Amino acid sequence: MYDDNNIKALRERMVAANPDLGYAENNDKWWLLGTSGCHLCDIAKQVLTQFQAVQPIAYQQVDIAHFDEPLMMEFATTIPVILTPSTRLNYPFSVMDLQQLFMQSYIANQQ
Repeated sequence: MYDDNNIKALRERMVAANPDLGYAENNDKWWLLGTSGCHLCDIAKQVLTQFQAVQPIAYQQVDIAHFDEPLMMEFATTIPVILTPSTRLNYPFSVMDLQQLFMQSYIANQQ
């Protein structure tokens, strides 16, 4: 389990490595970390698409190949990964897992 401070620091490191992630519209988005040619990443996108039919969320695809080597290697064996502003969810995950993640994020934002 990753706590909010670790996720915040991780997202900051990712923005430093890929400044396009630093735009304000990306702050609250979920990030789907993966890379081209990753068949599990393609499956994760399909799961997210199914989830969006129930809960319209915005997510940003993030290619880990655009990071420096230490940051890229941090994810190389765990992609696909969903990173919300407060939570990290490693694959495998289902639509139900995404629903739970969404509810956790919603509750955290209400506090």
